[in-house]
This record gives sequence, C-alpha cells and structure tokens, in this order.
Amino acid sequence: MNIIVWVVLGLLAGAIAKAIYPGYQGGGILSTMVLGIVGAFIGGSLLTLLQTGTLQLTATGLSVTGILVAVLGAIIAIYLWGLLRRSSNA
Repeated sequence: MNIIVWVVLGLLAGAIAKAIYPGYQGGGILSTMVLGIVGAFIGGSLLTLLQTGTLQLTATGLSVTGILVAVLGAIIAIYLWGLLRRSSNA
C-alpha cells in the first residue's frame, strides 16, 4: 500500500511543480513521478530541519501539507537539476 501512496504523491507533486516552475523541463510520466518522490524527501528533510534543528532524511505523507511540502521540494529539485545540467553542458 505504501508504494501506491508514493506513486500518487510523486505524480501529484511532480506535475504541480512542473506546472509552477517556468520553462520546459521535459521528461515523461516516470520522470515526473521520480521528481515528486525526490521532492517529498527534500521537502520533508527541510521541514524537519526547520522544526527540530536536526537534518534527517524524512519524507512527507499523502496529505494537503505533505503535498505542499513535496511540491516545494520538487521545485528545489528542478532548480538543482537545471544547475547540474547547465554546468555539464558548459
């Protein structure tokens, strides 16, 4: 059951982040899902850092707050991916 929740969260967060972030990101449904799942880990870890002051690898759940945190994390992941891709082409 957890895998289905991760897939749904990844699709939702990745699709919303790609719609919000300006420019063309490319990729299909699988990359959108992976982007959302990575975003959930980035956002969850940053939220834990802000709340407790410790850096832990945590992820968000399937809730309104979890989706918002995952979208913010996915936007950060898109930005970092763009930086990495740009530096490797130069």
